[in-house]
Amino acid sequence: MNRPSCVLASALSLSFLAGCAHGRAVRASASQLETLTPAQRLEVLRRAQVWAPTDVKARDLLNGPPGEGSMPFGTTVTCDYSVQKELSGHSAKFDCALSKDDVVKVKYGIDNGETFGDVAASRLFWALGFGADRNYSVRVVCNGCPPDPWKKPAPVAGQNTFDPAAIERKMEGKLVESKPGSGWEWPELDLVDESQGGASRAQRDALKLLAVMVQHTDSKADQQKLLCLPGGVQKHESGAERCTKPFMMVHDLGLTFGSANLLNTNAKGGVNFEEWSKTPVWEKDPGCVANLSKSVTGTLHDPVISEEGRRFLADLLSQLSDRQIHDLFTGAQFERRVFDRDHPQPPRATVDDWVRTFEKKRDEIVGRTCPP
Repeated sequence: MNRPSCVLASALSLSFLAGCAHGRAVRASASQLETLTPAQRLEVLRRAQVWAPTDVKARDLLNGPPGEGSMPFGTTVTCDYSVQKELSGHSAKFDCALSKDDVVKVKYGIDNGETFGDVAASRLFWALGFGADRNYSVRVVCNGCPPDPWKKPAPVAGQNTFDPAAIERKMEGKLVESKPGSGWEWPELDLVDESQGGASRAQRDALKLLAVMVQHTDSKADQQKLLCLPGGVQKHESGAERCTKPFMMVHDLGLTFGSANLLNTNAKGGVNFEEWSKTPVWEKDPGCVANLSKSVTGTLHDPVISEEGRRFLADLLSQLSDRQIHDLFTGAQFERRVFDRDHPQPPRATVDDWVRTFEKKRDEIVGRTCPP
């Protein structure tokens, strides 16, 4: 079934990169960078970064990234239902206008793992210095929304409330290749060349290992985006454009904190404590093959991690305090996740349960030594 949507409008950067800006201002105009030849795209990939230095200990994981458009934990947001274009994917979502020039994507539903997973996973990536869109766990009061816009999208009179809900803010930058289905596949990280100014192997392997830790199952190209960071578009007299600040970021982390699976099912792949807690970080012992099962759309599968990549991520994870880890799951409202809103539920995992499992997985990464 086709779904209503409108052009995603809000784009916010990681705070270590720049300030914040609305998506219509940042990504509205077409650019030569959006239609690269294969050779041009390869040249951009070779110089791409995946990480930037950040003060991990200072990150507020309860409220998330600050700045224009941020929404602290517990915020109630009122917006107007927007039906303009088709939304992709399989999870419950709709577009809602906070103002004329600020239309945001809203994921909703206590039985939708992406309502919770997108917030926690993107916030973890941000806290550690990796690129991701910013997501906020909020209560949405929508004017004109039907009770379930994903299934029955026709506007109605009055208001409906969605609690919990997650609102997405885009990372700031110009898209490099914007056609449908574009993005980057995980094996393309191996094309990045440190000698040409690109990310180091340690940083690239750390990103792969972090994706495994959160069990990023739906890793098709469209879930990752190649951006040109603010100030990076260089225009020549001929009119040609070149990106001097290419960055590979992860766009959609909704199906995480479960276990990667063949069909990317929401119930198994999205915020499923039983599945996540029993899925080890490593495929076998000894060795450093990270454990991520192949999915039909996935482009990341059991990656081999270098010792420098393992150490890089281990150092970042070790900087997180107990309070920050607790706030990560509290701020994403993991305790509210259910699998069938209409039937009795088994006992839910508490935030403390999630914290203990997170720390166990961190210990698996810290305690491993990878072969040279």
